[in-house]
Amino acid sequence: MFIDISNLKKSYKSGAVVTEVLKGIGMKLEKGEIGVILGPSGSGKSTLMNIIGGIDRGDSGRVIVNRIEVNNLNDDALTDYRREHIGFVFQFYNLIPNLTVGENIEVVSNISKSPLNMDEVLAAVGMQDKKHRFPRELSGGEQQRVAIARAIVKNPKLLLCDEPTGALDFQTSRSILQLLEQVNKKYGTTILMITHNAAIAAMANRVFKVRSGEVVEESVNQSPSPAEGIEW
Repeated sequence: MFIDISNLKKSYKSGAVVTEVLKGIGMKLEKGEIGVILGPSGSGKSTLMNIIGGIDRGDSGRVIVNRIEVNNLNDDALTDYRREHIGFVFQFYNLIPNLTVGENIEVVSNISKSPLNMDEVLAAVGMQDKKHRFPRELSGGEQQRVAIARAIVKNPKLLLCDEPTGALDFQTSRSILQLLEQVNKKYGTTILMITHNAAIAAMANRVFKVRSGEVVEESVNQSPSPAEGIEW
């Protein structure tokens, strides 16, 4: 099992008020699968993803990713884990505005021990002809393609996508989902996506519905739908 989480709990304290965000989450995802975490705002799905990605820590429970017990890592080991194992794609692209497309990707490529070829990755996301452009010269969909290229160039074991289509129109959203599908097939990258859009679940191998800090429903999709056919 590539991702194996059990009884994961997380709470935040503000003064005397303690807010439970995750209340014993459990989930599993096989290597090479696409997983989707569905849930409304405030359900705990972003906190869950941040813990899986090594940005945050759980209070208790087990979080194993690619045989690594993430919750037991010290700060230095957690930095190495994020650098070598995890690629992040966010709703807002977080590109460096004064660097070109190629330079945005190169920054990440240079810190990886086993990066993919940058030009190959740019071709895979359909952005090879925009290599020397700046983010401000690109559409939202193009910026998200660059963000995906930046995430996959370091050859991560796991690609975490936080509302990757949340800022995009329908047609652009579907093209981004198709791109993620291609990345999964071409590179064998395990992908875990969080979204409030239930239609996206059709393309996943496993779907986890999260509400109030708990997985309330889990389903396995034996025949995921092609992203190009997803409608909402």
